[in-house]
Amino acid sequence: MRTVKGLISRLDLELVAGEKAIGNDIKSVYIGDLLSWVMSHVKQKDVWITIQTNINVVAVAALGEVSCVIIAEGAEIEEITIKKAEQEDIPLLRSNLSAYDLAVEINKYLELK
Repeated sequence: MRTVKGLISRLDLELVAGEKAIGNDIKSVYIGDLLSWVMSHVKQKDVWITIQTNINVVAVAALGEVSCVIIAEGAEIEEITIKKAEQEDIPLLRSNLSAYDLAVEINKYLELK
């Protein structure tokens, strides 16, 4: 099983919060920005890619039991969101890549033998 820690290293992601949980396993990847939609479609152990950065992202991530959240395109993350992700032990990562490019690279990582 692939982990968040390995993904951070492979894609040179910025770890913004949730360092205690970077050992989380990764099963798949999900892209979505409409929080109500993500809540009903994200799966446990998904890497969730979004450009949303408000505190509700952490609640959705916790509810969906995602492996981590990646904020795409270098979007600025609200301080309250960072603090909440740290409290909830949810790895919050950031990348300058687009959501599509991130998903492609995550898929390559998951398919490594």
